[in-house]
Amino acid sequence: MAHFVIMGCGRVGATLAHTLEDAGHSVAIIDQDDRAFRRLRQGFTGRKVTGVGFDRETLKQAGVAEAYAFAAVSSGDNSNILATRVARETFHVPHVVARIYDPGRAEIYQRLGIPTVAAVRWSADQVLRRILPEQHLAGDYREPSGRLVLAELDLDAGWVGHRISAIEKAAGVRVAFLTRFGEGLLPDAGTAYQDGDTVHAMLQVDRTSHVAQVLAKAPAKELQ
Repeated sequence: MAHFVIMGCGRVGATLAHTLEDAGHSVAIIDQDDRAFRRLRQGFTGRKVTGVGFDRETLKQAGVAEAYAFAAVSSGDNSNILATRVARETFHVPHVVARIYDPGRAEIYQRLGIPTVAAVRWSADQVLRRILPEQHLAGDYREPSGRLVLAELDLDAGWVGHRISAIEKAAGVRVAFLTRFGEGLLPDAGTAYQDGDTVHAMLQVDRTSHVAQVLAKAPAKELQ
């Protein structure tokens, strides 16, 4: 069970809140207009916080300091980006994502290391994949037999500075490519994992839980 904070209680925010609550997580949802909370179903047990999503006091009321992830999905690009930066840079939330309507602007923020989802290709599933580790391993692609999947890996911060080859050996995966500052990168023998990188790897479907457990911890001392 983890705590999630969502900014924006539109149709998208409500969908995310319900999905996360159904998965057993605690949820706080922020909106400037308390009437927006009518979109939440009866019986929703999460926290409803009325206020501006990038205001520090509002974020504190939502429990952002204890949050595993923060998703800004309001109707304003600037508000979403500002709130995401505050969540990450002030409260050090490990997983953040912002919904952006302008694809050009989304690309700029991706290069700055701020995960974004452009509205033209947006869905609740895409946001969930960026804030729920088990969703990363659902995979982008499965080969025809269904035994192998290409998936995003979620790594403990202790892996920063370690070579990709060490990650492959420890987890039993084959890294296909990295996303670094919004661009794809094919790793070579000397490539090291950097803070902000997204690692995409091929792995066996029946080993996804094992891979997640290995990489959720800092590397063993002999690898450090």
